[in-house]
Amino acid sequence: MSANEHAFQHTLHSLYSDHRSWLQHWLRRKLGCREQAADMVQETFCRLLSLSDADLKALQTPRAYLTTTATRLLIDQARRQKIEQAYLEALALTHAENYVSSPEQHLEVIETLTLIAAMLDSMADKPRQAFMLSRLENMTYAEIGVVLGVSVSMVKQYIAKAMVHCHRIVYGEVV
Repeated sequence: MSANEHAFQHTLHSLYSDHRSWLQHWLRRKLGCREQAADMVQETFCRLLSLSDADLKALQTPRAYLTTTATRLLIDQARRQKIEQAYLEALALTHAENYVSSPEQHLEVIETLTLIAAMLDSMADKPRQAFMLSRLENMTYAEIGVVLGVSVSMVKQYIAKAMVHCHRIVYGEVV
């Protein structure tokens, strides 16, 4: 193990030792469940693995950083649960007893919907609205233009921006 790796592990271990129980208590109050809080603590500290040793050492207020990271994880978890619940409700309405999905299929659908939600959340407001109205509401460009108060030409540009945005996220390519 190199000296840098050793220093990183030491810094991370110190942060974990100094703040794990505090963070778990904080999360337990938020979640109301010891096991979920413990899982979230582990996930929060796993996020620290993406930092460099210098970044870890430079943390002036580690609890603020940990709180922010844990809060973002809570938001991601809530968003994922909301998507999963919407999927289950839609599945119940459309397929009732005719369709039973395997746990693998269920997970794949939830992951896909989570990716789509993340793509939409990271999009600018008007292109996102135009894209959703077009794809989910099956509105024409003229109808979308009326809703957004823009020209049909601008709606086309918004849709194009949204499609390019999604393509870049999925494929990581420049179009």
